[in-house]
Amino acid sequence: MAGSPVVALPPARPAPGEPLIRLRGVTKRYGSGASELLALKGIDLDVAAGEFVAIMGPSGSGKSTAMNILGCLDTPTGGQYLFKGAHVEALSRDQRARLRRRYLGFVFQGFNLLARTSAQENVELPLLYRGDAAAVRRAAAATALRSVGLGGWEHHTPAELSGGQQQRVAIARAIVTAPAVVLADEPTGNLDTQRSHEIMGLLLALNRDQGITVLMVTHEPDMAAYARRLVHFVDGRIARIVVNPHPVVAAPAGLAVDGSA
Repeated sequence: MAGSPVVALPPARPAPGEPLIRLRGVTKRYGSGASELLALKGIDLDVAAGEFVAIMGPSGSGKSTAMNILGCLDTPTGGQYLFKGAHVEALSRDQRARLRRRYLGFVFQGFNLLARTSAQENVELPLLYRGDAAAVRRAAAATALRSVGLGGWEHHTPAELSGGQQQRVAIARAIVTAPAVVLADEPTGNLDTQRSHEIMGLLLALNRDQGITVLMVTHEPDMAAYARRLVHFVDGRIARIVVNPHPVVAAPAGLAVDGSA
């Protein structure tokens, strides 16, 4: 019986010399006719394993559309998206979901935590979807919470946590599966300056100490300063890519690291 071609999920690591992520001629079109919108107009981008990349641009520039495609939450209309050498644009919906569960973690501006669920249970969710045993979920979630400074806060609900603490829980949820990539969409957008630098310090430590690739959408130059490359979108195209010669290497001194913020 005829069916969709079988496309293998990515190997454990890309081939030598091959980027972790490669976009070639990626386009995204919404609607048709008079209402057609071309959100992406031929994007070329390589991201190596272990990079910290900030994606910037004005509203409507295409940066969020690009992030949705990179996160396998949407598919390109045209072009190629390779992840560890595998053609993501050729994967089925189920295969893209498997790729997300195995390789990607997400951090959102609005935290996206379940309101009546404890920090521990929120962090366990990706492992629950993956089918891990309860004991494995509990141990991994506890470890992830400790790594973001929230040891001892496992049983608090979001309503009992500050904004900075809620975003720490969201980061713990993103890393509990040991992803290759964390995609952070305006992760400091709902936080004050001090809490923003606190969260950026956590993302920087994950990138530096665990080798997790970080792709972050932000409109804040102070937050983008933590990245080693800045990709600027304008009108659906990459206008320029800037190498940051002096990335921030540590969050400002005096920030809370014990979960009290």
